[in-house]
Amino acid sequence: MGFNSIKEILDIAKEKKLTIGEIMLMQEAEGEGVVKDGVFEQMLENWQIMKNSVENGLVNAPTSKSGLVGGDGQKLYQYSKSETLAGHKINRAVSYALATAEVNASMGRIVACPTAGSCGIVPAVLKSVQETYNFSDHKITLGLFTAAAIGSVVAFKASVSGAVGGCQAECGTAAAMAAAAAVELAGGSPEQAADAAAMVFKNILGLVCDPVAGLVEVPCVKRNAMGASLALICADMALAGIKSKIPLDEVITAMDKVSKLMPVSLKETALGGLAATPTGIEIAEKLYN
Repeated sequence: MGFNSIKEILDIAKEKKLTIGEIMLMQEAEGEGVVKDGVFEQMLENWQIMKNSVENGLVNAPTSKSGLVGGDGQKLYQYSKSETLAGHKINRAVSYALATAEVNASMGRIVACPTAGSCGIVPAVLKSVQETYNFSDHKITLGLFTAAAIGSVVAFKASVSGAVGGCQAECGTAAAMAAAAAVELAGGSPEQAADAAAMVFKNILGLVCDPVAGLVEVPCVKRNAMGASLALICADMALAGIKSKIPLDEVITAMDKVSKLMPVSLKETALGGLAATPTGIEIAEKLYN
């Protein structure tokens, strides 16, 4: 059985003096009826695939079959080595998100985390954290369990699907997962991790899913970039001691209610938003005619 709320996880963390990641690892092992080492190794393999996806995107700069996206991760990575407006670390993480999302758009191998359309955010943030603190792959893998705990509660209380909840549910959940993981990896408390995730959702609430031509490319790839940067900023705010005035459980519920108010045209149908702009329509006509 999974967790029904973030509060449930935080209560366990306080009682047992464990991190969210450690709690999720134990829960997964118990749920699957296997030893923790086996579950951990499966997650470690996921992390290796994530890292390979980032590297593939940066080195090979794959282009999608439609030609709409490709190479932007590599461009930003090179640019990040110079004096940039947002700083090296943010731009580096964003380049990782772009690169991974471009690998997905070109039919490469990725980890849906929690979805293919939002696959670049968690790898980008955790790879950035790993490089900043020189963490081992084992350490980062424990962070993935933190991310998984947040994602599992969102899936239970709301949805992680753009077709159900808009991009707030996809890239929003991925960014919340990444922010929480980053906080715990940096030594923050479970409560701070939850605050970071809550602040992510509060800043992405209402984001629609409007893929041009129905492809997970425009604006999806660049929203992965935005999600990675948002996750890092919210993680830093939480680590600085800034709290979310609205508890994460309530924020997730609010996100679910917002998703139910969204028209179908803004839920991955390519009938509204950017997909319905003159240029969006022109792109779709060229691709399908």
